[in-house]
Amino acid sequence: MFARIARRYDFANRLLSGGIDLWWRRRLVGKVRAYAPTDILDLATGSGDVAFALARALGKEAKITGMDFCQPMLDEAVVKRSRAGPGRFDNVSFAQGDGLALPLPDASLDAVTISFGLRNMADRQLALSEMRRVLRPGGKLWVLEFSQPQAWFRPLYFFYLRHILPRLAGLATGDRAAYVYLNETIEQFPDRFALEAEILTAGFRGVNSAGLTFGIVALHEALA
Repeated sequence: MFARIARRYDFANRLLSGGIDLWWRRRLVGKVRAYAPTDILDLATGSGDVAFALARALGKEAKITGMDFCQPMLDEAVVKRSRAGPGRFDNVSFAQGDGLALPLPDASLDAVTISFGLRNMADRQLALSEMRRVLRPGGKLWVLEFSQPQAWFRPLYFFYLRHILPRLAGLATGDRAAYVYLNETIEQFPDRFALEAEILTAGFRGVNSAGLTFGIVALHEALA
């Protein structure tokens, strides 16, 4: 599915969120910058938006690996890096990898970020356990993901997800079915408190979260 929409993915994100997805990612990057890690994995990196934002925020000292299961999405990321010019993102690399079996050594990273990718993992608990495995003791995980909105906003939000978003996405990408699937995964995803419990079960500690934009998105932070 992501292979089908790879070329229009960024445009669709801006359109369907009204551009607020950029602010969500800035909140994530601000948290990571305050921690100042040097070896970072951006899992489910897609077209690389978060990886590039981290590189801009952390500077050349940070080594950032963007990893994704979908090669066409990674191809888009590589194109974006080349368009930035020689040397602009030399510290950002991209690699294909499965979030359920990360091709990385134990305790090899300072930080892991994942944005809007956890709900697409076939086994969420296994994916979280893999992220815990590759983090060094004291390393940090950040999960930016859709959540469940505040009660008063729920009817309006779900009406948008079910009836408006698929139509807009169909016009933007030519693939309405892909966004019907995404709508379903958003509706079925746990709220931020249930996800906090899942992260704890995976072996993390110090888990906390913040709801953003009436709770439709949550930013989670946890210590390895």
